[in-house]
Amino acid sequence: MQRLKTRPQFQAAMAGGTVSRTAHFALHRLVLGADGTATTGGAVVASGDTRAASVTPVADATAAAAAKAAKTESPSGPGASPQALFAVPDVWLGAMVPKRWARRAVTRNAIKRQIYTVGATFEERLPQAAHVVRLRSTFDRKQFISATSDQLKEAVRAELLQLFGYAAKRSGHGQGSGQGTGGEAGKASGASRTDKSPSAPRVSVTAP
Repeated sequence: MQRLKTRPQFQAAMAGGTVSRTAHFALHRLVLGADGTATTGGAVVASGDTRAASVTPVADATAAAAAKAAKTESPSGPGASPQALFAVPDVWLGAMVPKRWARRAVTRNAIKRQIYTVGATFEERLPQAAHVVRLRSTFDRKQFISATSDQLKEAVRAELLQLFGYAAKRSGHGQGSGQGTGGEAGKASGASRTDKSPSAPRVSVTAP
């Protein structure tokens, strides 16, 4: 798995489309074809969590701006193809954790590590494409006081498992190994349904 490093790479990936969402994250994908063409990752999958509805228009403004910029900026001059940005035929992944949604650096770094760690477990089930996981709303600091607490790590991991799990299903790579696709993600979602404690976040992903 390759990591996105440059701004044009992030812009191009986010312009590809949104393939899945949870209450706090969105996954963008730019599929790279063998013939040098690029296609969008699919339709937007809205979150069933109503708590995220009020922040979605504001958070998605970031993605819209990046998509617009990707159409007007090119690192290799006019007409540069996605392959000029993603020369290695592989699964690419980038983490975007804006300061507006995670003010403390320790929180941002912890979330980024989780994104790359969970993403690596889905590498074999994702298509050859550029992916960006974007934090689109804040985790309540009243509920998650410590940025390094196990409670926050578990909440982030549970959402990322569902985020990548649904994206893998949409790519068609997860259908042959349904147990693998839904294994960890299913356990995480099942845990979130059975945990009645006030600290357990609701996590839901619904198909369009």
